[in-house]
Amino acid sequence: MKKPLKVILSGGGTGGHIYPAIAIADELKKRHPDAKFLFVGAKDRMEMEKIPQAGYDIEGLWISGIDRKLSLRNLVFPFKLMSSLSKSRKIINKFQPDVVIGTGGFASGPLLRVAISKGIPTLIQEQNSIPGITNRILGKYADTICAAYEQVKSVFPAEKTIITGNPVRQDLLKVEQNREEGLKHFQLDPAKKTVLVLGGSLGARRINKLIEMHLAAFKNEQIQLVWQTGKLYYEEYKKYDSQNIRVCEFLNRMDLAYAAADVIISRAGAGSVSELCIVGKPVLFIPSPNVAENHQAKNAMAIADRDAALVITEDELNERFELCFFSLLKDETRLKRFSENIKKLALPNATTAIAEEVEKLINE
Repeated sequence: MKKPLKVILSGGGTGGHIYPAIAIADELKKRHPDAKFLFVGAKDRMEMEKIPQAGYDIEGLWISGIDRKLSLRNLVFPFKLMSSLSKSRKIINKFQPDVVIGTGGFASGPLLRVAISKGIPTLIQEQNSIPGITNRILGKYADTICAAYEQVKSVFPAEKTIITGNPVRQDLLKVEQNREEGLKHFQLDPAKKTVLVLGGSLGARRINKLIEMHLAAFKNEQIQLVWQTGKLYYEEYKKYDSQNIRVCEFLNRMDLAYAAADVIISRAGAGSVSELCIVGKPVLFIPSPNVAENHQAKNAMAIADRDAALVITEDELNERFELCFFSLLKDETRLKRFSENIKKLALPNATTAIAEEVEKLINE
């Protein structure tokens, strides 16, 4: 009797690492219903909450990143790394995985390092056009790298790098059909335009401040908002929740939020960009400047260069936002062009393609 497939997935710290891992697990589970899955994340990070909510078991490692400036936290890092390598070894020895998949984040480093040293097949899923330091190091030794951008072939060994796109939630493929349900879910007026504001799972202070500053302008223009403030800022902004402004800490029905939206304001993390290409709504990207190698700005400009989105950097917001964004809302021709062009950049079969690469690794 053939034994069930065993898969360990590791990735976390932000939704951009967590949701691709869940999407890959869901696709593999669909193909192998008797498969066993274990996630490994960083203790005290959001994956410890989000992974169980998705129906999977998770183990936590005592690990975090290195601060770019000198800090006391960096002195503890070697001890955290040794602890995480030791626990990763115990987890792998006990679970005996057939394959280990990393989607980035602190915990994936030690876990994949141990898996590679034991000769277990490993796959890295790299979301960004500029890989982070963990994946740069692991990429030399992993068996397969599934990436979203051709540029990564200048960093990773080209012969084992496959351009698949980023995995996204499959419910986003049917967003257009769910507009009526989305408007009803958020109790919105179908006669008014709706702007969806996304700052990431933890939130974005600068975007939240921007929306707060322009609430009167949105009201004057008869614009409704679905405003996801993020976990860190919800208490500060929930006072604005009203008939025309839906203030949410987190959007559990992301598909319905996208369905209800006419225009979207978003950060430009790789996962968000991939989702927004599939959703196909006009977007204003406000890239976070607080990321390694400014990769959000590069992600956003890759879309804007195809005449598929508007990009305003944080330091331009005071000068450009009101004029550029509100004129975009009134320009139906431009909105339609953005929508059509961003859809052309979508890679909707990424999750399937990655699952096929995982199966190839196991069969080999």
